[in-house]
Amino acid sequence: MTEVTRAEYCVIACAEAWRDAGEVLASPMGLIPSVGARLARLTFSPDLLLTDGEALLVTPDGTVEGWLPYRQHLALVTGGRRHVMMGASQIDRYGNQNISCIGDWERPKRQLLGVRGAPVNTLNNPTSYWIPKHSRRVFVEKVDMVCGVGHDHAAGARYHRIPRVVSDLGVFDFDTPDRSMRLASLHPGVTLEQVREATSFELAVPDEVPRTRPPTAEELRLIREVLDPGNTRAREVGA
Repeated sequence: MTEVTRAEYCVIACAEAWRDAGEVLASPMGLIPSVGARLARLTFSPDLLLTDGEALLVTPDGTVEGWLPYRQHLALVTGGRRHVMMGASQIDRYGNQNISCIGDWERPKRQLLGVRGAPVNTLNNPTSYWIPKHSRRVFVEKVDMVCGVGHDHAAGARYHRIPRVVSDLGVFDFDTPDRSMRLASLHPGVTLEQVREATSFELAVPDEVPRTRPPTAEELRLIREVLDPGNTRAREVGA
């Protein structure tokens, strides 16, 4: 097996978000999460549902296997049976996400996507995050505007859950007493000091930080030969 790239470790880390998920709808947003979701479907989560983003359920190669009318899609969204992996322009220690604006929302320095479906996603079904460039501009002490709802704003939300945050440096979760962000694993070649330097708040760090697991030989074959033979994953993470 040739050397595994950072991008491939990120694919594995994203795929693990859907491990043993059962029959839930995967909604990956971004190239590497999409490869990860399809990899999960082909390996350890065979019941995972994939969609073309419109009205069809599809297999990892795009073959149509079912119809997903909009009313049924909404039932999945609001009933905890979808697991989204979104991006974030900012994310803070409690998992609040911002994709709307930078600066004061009344007079922002920069206008971004807007709130879009982030509140519904985070309050009604599990939501993870993929961040291809880990930096202090993204991992901030406090987001400028709450779009995706974090643990400190989600009291009483039945289906609110943030299973993981994956960046190009490592994997993070919220398995702490106060539900603040914790370093769950480091990608190979990344140091704890690098992560701390690229994060604007203090992370919870276990005594021994594991490494993100490598792909198996079969997973690597699927990534390179079946799911992404053109190596488009390197456009998001080139290391």
